[in-house]
Amino acid sequence: METALAIDIGGTKLAVARVDGEGRLTDRRAAPTPARGAAEDVWARLVGLVSGVRRGDEVVVGVGCGGPMAPGGESVSPLNIPAWRGFPLRARLGELTGLPVHVDNDAKALALGEGWAGAARGRRDFMAMVVSTGVGGGIVLDGRLLHGAAGNAGHIGHVIVEPDGRPCACGARGCLEAEASGPSIRAATGLDPAMVGDEVRRRTGRLVGLAVASVVNLLDLRLAVVAGSVALGFGEPFFAAARAELAARARIDFARGARIERAGLGDAGPLVGAAAVGWRGEGADIGVA
Repeated sequence: METALAIDIGGTKLAVARVDGEGRLTDRRAAPTPARGAAEDVWARLVGLVSGVRRGDEVVVGVGCGGPMAPGGESVSPLNIPAWRGFPLRARLGELTGLPVHVDNDAKALALGEGWAGAARGRRDFMAMVVSTGVGGGIVLDGRLLHGAAGNAGHIGHVIVEPDGRPCACGARGCLEAEASGPSIRAATGLDPAMVGDEVRRRTGRLVGLAVASVVNLLDLRLAVVAGSVALGFGEPFFAAARAELAARARIDFARGARIERAGLGDAGPLVGAAAVGWRGEGADIGVA
């Protein structure tokens, strides 16, 4: 069976794996994203992971990367990787591997993965979210992944949930990412997110539910699947609060009953999603156009 080289690039870690055409993941490796240093330091760490995973039979490279980015991932400028500003990721990976390379936003990649092999399988209208080092989203309408003019559609992390709230790396204030991401929670509480109490977990869930309600009211969606280390780590207090807030805010008839669910692929979701980016780019049928 043919194999994709899947790459997930985030502000906390870099991960690489081999994923087959049915979404099965093998040979997974990860390393922390360098917090300091130059663009080439991040690149060198990624090259080391790729070299450790490759077996020589891969046919495509699929990448999920934090945004924003230029269309097609020709250059990427992840807010949580300051060393990469306009980094030519797609071309560099093509030179490294000699394979076709397809790049998309990491949360859009998650949406593809969840629609292919996860909690949204068989659904034509849904949103997928990552609540982790950053907060991002991908939206599928009528069976098609939304892209937008520059490929950044679905970036729910920059929906305003606290007017005049905490400053965000994007330059605004009160964005969901500035209030609910791991680094923002650490800055506000002085604690590692894993150590915070239920009050913070519930507040984070409420803010996510508020943002999801805005999206389902706007786009007539019925399902949001949520992944990421913060969301999954915060567990039931987070999800119960998010669901309650969504129910309270999505009151128009067509939005009533919209649901927030845990992403079905767990911590494998970003890499399965990255592979889905690759397979889709090569014309494979993964259930989302």
